[in-house]
Amino acid sequence: MVSSHSDAAARRVVSGVDADGKSVIMVDELTRTRTALPAFTSNDVWRSDVVPTMFGADDLGEEVEFAPAESGIIVRLVTFPPDSEIDRASYSETIDSFHGHDLKADESEVLGMHAMDTVDIDTVLNGEIWCIFDSGERTLLRAGDTIINRGTTHAWSNRTEGPVTLVATVVSVAG
Repeated sequence: MVSSHSDAAARRVVSGVDADGKSVIMVDELTRTRTALPAFTSNDVWRSDVVPTMFGADDLGEEVEFAPAESGIIVRLVTFPPDSEIDRASYSETIDSFHGHDLKADESEVLGMHAMDTVDIDTVLNGEIWCIFDSGERTLLRAGDTIINRGTTHAWSNRTEGPVTLVATVVSVAG
């Protein structure tokens, strides 16, 4: 069990085919492509800069990149601490740092409100988390639930006492 969101780590196991044409494990490691920020920890486990991709492709680098390449996809695990552990300033720093520009997260009525130019397919692995939209609409997501955010302005709110992890598949969009 994760004791703190910043301790969250992700193991990635990548299969492939050896010289004899047999299926084998090519990579088995804790991902080095991770960042621990005040409002969440992100562990990237797969990246393809082009979809469709090739079986041998593995475009995951050493550093977390906010968005996929123009025709790409990223798969990441994101762990959120309880809201009670976050202050507005640190959340704003996290959003600005991760998204690479000032989203005025600390000025929004809802903490962490942001939008992305991607389709994000987010599935809760453990715990529960609220997804809140700029319209005021909100939905509670529990383990096994999936939300597809299609370039919408939203925020995450973990109102529990422990960390919550979701798997985010981030897909680029055309023009």
